[in-house]
Amino acid sequence: MNLVRVSFCKQRCFSSSSSPLPWISPLKLLKPNSQKPDPPPQPSLASTESQRKPKFISHDTAINLIKREKDPQRALQIFNKVSRQKGFTHNSATYGTILHKLAQSKKFQAVDSLLRQMSYETCRFHEGIFLNLMKHFSRFSLHNKVLEMFNAIQPIVREKPSLKAISTCLNLLIESNQVDLARDFLLNSKKSLRLRPNTCIFNILVKHHCNNGDLESAFEVVKEMKKSKVSYPSLITYSTLIGGLCESRRLKEAIELFEEMVGKDQILPDALTYNLLINGFCREGKVDRARKIIEFMKNNGCSPNLFNYSALMNGLCKEGSWKEAKQLFVEMKSTGLKPDTIVYTTLMNCLCRASRIDEAMSLLKEMKENKCEADVVTLNVLLGGLCRESRFHEAVQMLEKLPYEGVYLNKASYRIVLNALCQKDEMEKAAKLLGLMLDRGFFPHYATSNEVLIQLCKAGMVDDAVTALFGLAETGFKPEPHCWEFLIEMNCKDRKLLPVFELLDELVIKECTHNLHVGASFA
Repeated sequence: MNLVRVSFCKQRCFSSSSSPLPWISPLKLLKPNSQKPDPPPQPSLASTESQRKPKFISHDTAINLIKREKDPQRALQIFNKVSRQKGFTHNSATYGTILHKLAQSKKFQAVDSLLRQMSYETCRFHEGIFLNLMKHFSRFSLHNKVLEMFNAIQPIVREKPSLKAISTCLNLLIESNQVDLARDFLLNSKKSLRLRPNTCIFNILVKHHCNNGDLESAFEVVKEMKKSKVSYPSLITYSTLIGGLCESRRLKEAIELFEEMVGKDQILPDALTYNLLINGFCREGKVDRARKIIEFMKNNGCSPNLFNYSALMNGLCKEGSWKEAKQLFVEMKSTGLKPDTIVYTTLMNCLCRASRIDEAMSLLKEMKENKCEADVVTLNVLLGGLCRESRFHEAVQMLEKLPYEGVYLNKASYRIVLNALCQKDEMEKAAKLLGLMLDRGFFPHYATSNEVLIQLCKAGMVDDAVTALFGLAETGFKPEPHCWEFLIEMNCKDRKLLPVFELLDELVIKECTHNLHVGASFA
């Protein structure tokens, strides 16, 4: 038994020594291992990049990348780079996006190259691409290119241009006053495309004649429209004609045409059509007739909108009927309409003209409560109203405080108050306001500057006049000769020789600078 055990142990030791695994001493396992095993090798950057597959850019992603890119050249590079992807071909949307970007940036050679490329593409294009390009070229007065884009529709889109395309091209040419090109285009379209003009195309011609005051030609076009069922006059046709008649002060004919539209052709007017008549009567001072149109609207199921009320209110304000204007304002709000800045400004101007400045100022407070922002026109109306009432302290306070409240004022805001101060001989306030203007980078008119300097001297404020002159001189202002003489004379009377010498030095410097500029321009 012992022999067997010994033999078994020998076999076991032999098999262990022949094993491919290394033999480890038990003592070694008891000792702490001071050396850490080596980390697995990191893959190199080159191998990582080679293993990482490039992300495929879809059409939608390409469109977003092109739209976000501000530089048109880089946008074109994106367009070209995307097309190199395996299995990718540009479609109508990607072409339309890059063409819009290039045309917007006046890269017309690149546009032409892409259009040539499109003629070889097999994808289906939409004519909207060309309508967009036509608008860009018209904006840059490239009228022949507008026609080129129209003519490119059929070979690239592989369909005849739609009536919308024809209307767009015709309208762009007429709005640019290219009447001869428009006429030739219309004749060619009739022949080559067998065009039957629809109402939209005729309306463009009606609008053109009305804008030129040629109403007789406009009515001739309407006669042609009525002969065809395809192009019968629409509400837009009648509204255009009514607007033309009102502009020409032919109000009686405008009303007759309005009645023909409603009675004979059974076309219901909208708020815009009514507004043309309201404005026409208000311009002629017939506010009562304009008021009746508002009532007619209500009785016939057409609720007056903000523009209708605003037009009537403007007519009332021109007549000085501030009470009626206020009543109309209240009536408008009672219908649920929210007054906008124009409506508020119109009523404020009417109240200011009627010496009711406090009521106008309360409307400004109401605007803030209703979160309706007053613009610079509104504020200038109030400044003018305060000055007419000689409330200069409040006007100057507004000028001082409003910019700190984030309200924008323009040079007219300061000039309104400065001119009023000079007219009322409030020269101390005028001198302070002039300093405030110059500090904020606003300058008075040339004539006003001379007048301010002279009036300051007449008011005995010679030092202020000299200070104002040097402040104005820094902006490039050069007083008139009689203003120079007056300033020097007043300083001599006060025996202030140092300011006289300084003024003379300033005069010499100004003259020398002026002569140098003149000499340089001739050279």
